[in-house]
Amino acid sequence: MHRVHVVQGDITALEVDAIVNAANERMLGGGGVDGAIHRAAGPALLEACRAVPEVRPGVRCPTGESRITPAGRLPARYVIHTVGPVWQGGRQGEAELLASCYRTSLELARRHGLRSIAFPAISCGVYGYPPERAAAVAHRAIAEFLAGDDTLERVLLVAFDAGMHAVLRAAVPAEGDE
Repeated sequence: MHRVHVVQGDITALEVDAIVNAANERMLGGGGVDGAIHRAAGPALLEACRAVPEVRPGVRCPTGESRITPAGRLPARYVIHTVGPVWQGGRQGEAELLASCYRTSLELARRHGLRSIAFPAISCGVYGYPPERAAAVAHRAIAEFLAGDDTLERVLLVAFDAGMHAVLRAAVPAEGDE
């Protein structure tokens, strides 16, 4: 049974236990997928994010880490917020930070007994991570996690457009797609 699938669509409309938000360190909404998730979830998500304690001034979730909140009006039960790295040429630990986003999100899902999770293409928007490199990091991190986990039944890699869908499919050729 394949557990990783590539899909194209709107992550905010998916009926999964958790969707992952490519958030910023403040966790108070932003552009791209972060803004779309906050708009679709409504004010309850912003309030849940405000309730997450700051680890230092202005930072609720440092880069490479993840936090979980209720999902507000979304069909998902939870939103797992993770902060991907800004691409700086690949020599500033970006791959490890990005892999950590996937690992820590999956660990939160496991700790909360979740069976399904959907990821956007973390860091591939305004953070400028090259999509092919990001997809390879994502696939490797997810595969390594799932090799030692039997709780998660379905992991979705969600592309908003056809170009990212093709990139993700190329990185996950043997797992499956829709």
